Amino acid sequence: MPKRVDHEHRRRQIGEALLRIASTRGLQSATMREVAAEAGVSLRLVQYYFHTKEQLLLAALAYLGEQLTERVSAGIRALGPVTPRTVIYGTLTAVLPTDEESVRLTRAYTGFYTLLFSSEAEMATRHGATYPDKLESLLAAQIATAQEAGEVAADVDPALTAAALLALTNGLGSSVLGGQRDGAAAQRILEDELDRLFRPGEPSRATGH
Repeated sequence: MPKRVDHEHRRRQIGEALLRIASTRGLQSATMREVAAEAGVSLRLVQYYFHTKEQLLLAALAYLGEQLTERVSAGIRALGPVTPRTVIYGTLTAVLPTDEESVRLTRAYTGFYTLLFSSEAEMATRHGATYPDKLESLLAAQIATAQEAGEVAADVDPALTAAALLALTNGLGSSVLGGQRDGAAAQRILEDELDRLFRPGEPSRATGH
């Protein structure tokens, strides 16, 4: 009998090879041939599943989003009872580069968005901000919920604050990757920012300790 091929497994194998390139060597010069070599498959097979580099980039970006979502969910679960603050803290610390896995994910994430917004303008317009927008929406919803519970001041703008928190986290991630500070220091800065956002004594306080 002819051997059955798991096409989704093959697609993921190739997409994750591109993620590894993104996290180690960057994407600016990544070619389909380089991806094939990283995946241990033929160039022809890569081209069979992905007719263009854009299709390959988008598939790999989707796999990256899945991995980030899984890490965020695990980070929130590890904090115990689900509250607005634990969701915000768990979400943001999950994308800080504090261990080998998160360093890999952060480098891949940075590599993708650097490529999209520097040399793939048309593609960025169609697809580029999807995951960051989802994160901002999640954070804004949690801030609004905390406002309703009296844990965050009523005059705080949830959308603006969510954008600022995500921008802070992205900046902290870059400073960790650049060696300016370690992951623990980045977490303390984030905790301090959340201390100012949430009222003293509010019941959903979460820390990384």
